[in-house]
Amino acid sequence: MISIPTHTLNDGTKIPALGLGTWPMDDAEAERAVATALESGYRLLDTATNYRNETGVGRGVAAGGVPRGEILVTTKLPGRHHGHEETLASFEESRTRLGLEYVDLYLIHWPLPRVDKYVDSWKAMIKLREDGLVRSIGVSNFTAAHIERLEKETGVLPSVNQIELHPLFPQDELRAFHADKGIVTESWSPLGRGSDLLDDPAVAGVAEAHGVTPGQVILRWHVQLGALPIPKSGDPERQRTNLAVSGFELSEAQMAAIADRAHRRLGGDPEVHEEF
Repeated sequence: MISIPTHTLNDGTKIPALGLGTWPMDDAEAERAVATALESGYRLLDTATNYRNETGVGRGVAAGGVPRGEILVTTKLPGRHHGHEETLASFEESRTRLGLEYVDLYLIHWPLPRVDKYVDSWKAMIKLREDGLVRSIGVSNFTAAHIERLEKETGVLPSVNQIELHPLFPQDELRAFHADKGIVTESWSPLGRGSDLLDDPAVAGVAEAHGVTPGQVILRWHVQLGALPIPKSGDPERQRTNLAVSGFELSEAQMAAIADRAHRRLGGDPEVHEEF
């Protein structure tokens, strides 16, 4: 089993430096993926209400044979449930589907600034943490301005902001903001899903130099940035390969070469993207 280093969140919780993503798996796929991932050494699992696989993730946790206290389960609040009371009710639905007494990390999936209820949802999440139903709270796809508003209106910063992050979109300014505020950066789509990043000659050259795969090179790039990647895989061998990124180190020149390209989003812009 592969050992994974940890980050310490601003609430004192230790979180593995690499996790398992489950989008777009269905319940059956998620159950199998979680069970095999736990066997390989994964301890951070990522799902969401809108992934429609929380039940499968929960079953995988139950079947995985790993003590519950060693596993960190993340799920996310959908846009249609923004608002204080709506958030509390939505969380209970997620917890029931997961079959868990508590959730380790609960995130607001998207800010939806036009709807303008994310602060109300954040206040509800603070209550969930105070009530012991959630251990850590955070956000996903939030800009610095969105986070500053949370801090101004509640005095509570997120522990995590899970954002689109990969060599095509390295998010230097937002990562620097996170570092200044003590927020851990998690990376969704860490391998640049839908792009040709894994076939890029610069990435392939670095992979050949280290005797690893292009995917391992990119995941190592995230780790050395201080970001926490969440790659999705249901294949046990690929899961183990993704996890094995501690046995080599990229040079400064290699880190720069990997990100030396035109930068662009592959997903939605948090200022306007709406996912309900």
